Amino acid sequence: MVDSDERRRRFLKLSGALGVAGLTGLAGCSSGGGSGDDAAANIGMVYATGGLGDGSFNDQAQAGIQQAAEDFDIAYEESQPETNSEFQPTQRQYAQSGNYDLVSCIGYAQADALSTNAAAFPDQDWVIVDSVVDEPNVASYGFREHEGSFLVGYMAGMLTTRDFSAGAGSTSADTKTVGFVGGTETPLIQKFQAGFEAGVNHHDDSIEVVTSYVGSFNDPAAGQEQARSMYDSGADIVYHASGATGVGVFRAAQDMGKFAIGVDKDQSITQASFADVILASMVKRVDTAVYTAVESVVNDNFAGGEQTTFGLSDDGVEAVYGDQLGSQIPEDVKSTVADAREQIIAGDITVPSKPQ
Repeated sequence: MVDSDERRRRFLKLSGALGVAGLTGLAGCSSGGGSGDDAAANIGMVYATGGLGDGSFNDQAQAGIQQAAEDFDIAYEESQPETNSEFQPTQRQYAQSGNYDLVSCIGYAQADALSTNAAAFPDQDWVIVDSVVDEPNVASYGFREHEGSFLVGYMAGMLTTRDFSAGAGSTSADTKTVGFVGGTETPLIQKFQAGFEAGVNHHDDSIEVVTSYVGSFNDPAAGQEQARSMYDSGADIVYHASGATGVGVFRAAQDMGKFAIGVDKDQSITQASFADVILASMVKRVDTAVYTAVESVVNDNFAGGEQTTFGLSDDGVEAVYGDQLGSQIPEDVKSTVADAREQIIAGDITVPSKPQ
């Protein structure tokens, strides 16, 4: 696990190694970056449902386009569909305008819509994050979420088997229970669950892992209810992979004097009011995927039809300690987690991508 300065250096290193006129008629979009007429490239951003301000997945994607705008003087427009049914018309509007060098589709739920639109607009370049669309004009980026989730699960397993307190939370060696809250029960979110469970069991397979899927990435009330139930049943720590729903998990942890683990961004920073219960976050470099795709367009080497997957070995996913609580986590736990990271990279630990 690493600090924030190190994370930025890794982001720039990874991006380097891997290495548009205004839109009309698109309702509900906003713009950023330089002037469309003079920009090095024009980019359309279609975010996942849950929208910006989730302190997680979408905000991480926005960090990538903002960094690209700063480095490459591009212009971009952003759209925030509220339902999956809005993906296809939103993507199509960008393509029909003919003004965009790249349309970036954030989230696996856009895959079906993009399969249709990519075939209908073969001259439009697209990128999708979190899924694969097998079209020659689409670059696909994915992640080994299970690898990073293993590390936070391993940490959770060690802490739930001992008495530990920090900030507003505590664990009890008497219970040996942790929880996982997912947004929707899909193969992608199950990768988070699988890695987390494997990490917990790697420490002690007698630890109970309670799992629940809320069915939404934008329902904090339901997330709070599910997490509260887990804490009531003895869970010391709950990990979520549920976008904005996860705010409810943090709220429940704070109410119950327990701990939580964030996802996609360092949520001890993006959700700072809950920093006293967020032990760590599993960071997924959606920003790197967006940045790398834009960089390829600016450098005229966009590779449609290719798939790229980021994992621990290239810092595409990583586990980071909470900004407020990280210094209080015992050093023997940190060193054991660090060793496990190296073992995964070396191939000595194989992390399942499906729940066992």
